[in-house]
Amino acid sequence: MNTANRLTPYLFLAPAAIIMIIALLYPLGYMVYGSFRDWNPAQALSETEFVGLKNYISLWNDAAFRESLGVTLTFAFFCVFAELILGVGLALLLDRKLRGMSVLRTLFILPMMIAPVVVGLMWRYMYHPTVGTFNRWLESAGINGIDWLGRNALMSVIIADIWQWTPFIFILALAALQSLPQSALEAARIDGATSWQLIWHIKLPLMMPVLIVTGLLRLIDAFKVLEVILVMTEGGPGLSTEIVALRISRTATEFRELGVAAAMSNYLLVILLLLTLVMFTFSRIQEIRAQRAAKRIQEES
Repeated sequence: MNTANRLTPYLFLAPAAIIMIIALLYPLGYMVYGSFRDWNPAQALSETEFVGLKNYISLWNDAAFRESLGVTLTFAFFCVFAELILGVGLALLLDRKLRGMSVLRTLFILPMMIAPVVVGLMWRYMYHPTVGTFNRWLESAGINGIDWLGRNALMSVIIADIWQWTPFIFILALAALQSLPQSALEAARIDGATSWQLIWHIKLPLMMPVLIVTGLLRLIDAFKVLEVILVMTEGGPGLSTEIVALRISRTATEFRELGVAAAMSNYLLVILLLLTLVMFTFSRIQEIRAQRAAKRIQEES
């Protein structure tokens, strides 16, 4: 009977473990194995030649890959930074009881419900140099139109991503705000804290663990953006908007170098794993600090 009780949890975990092995670990191992081979779509993986670290070394000597990596880091940093500021700001602004607030909150989350391909098409048409909405507005105000998808292409795709995914930050930040311990807020108000002091010294520190995880999720997703940029600019002009995910897709489909594409994917995976490790470590530190701060406030009150 005791043996059966000990085995029961593992029996319940077995289906999930099997699905994870089949759907996650096997494809990951397949990709890692393929990155050490000279592999093209005309070959089965078992027929390919083992080349060791050649694919990985060649990538660091590839100026196009290094430029794509730089574009990816720039895109991800500015998108997540702006989305965190705007999302948290909107959450702080709408965290109150006003008539029609539920409708307003619903409107804010609509952009993230639109398919990425549709978002890319929509913004591409709005950025059109002659008939696009933005240049028409500028020309009606007596200002020359902007080459949105030319010299300013990277800025333009960053704006589109911010528009689509700021609601994601907003939803999670608002949920974090509404779950804050009211005792800490009331104690601070009794001590004479102003609204700004409540935000900077109470709300934001207590929200920080949630914001860090939210920022990490968006950062990981920003590294994998493909459809919006593909539809808007196709990575151009030149390589100015070609992020690593788009480079991987082109390497596999256009250049037919599956081994190199697999090595590129592994580089991206390592970067994301390192970011995850750093962010979760920082999140844990902030969570401990927030707990200590809340405990100190309650003791003082």
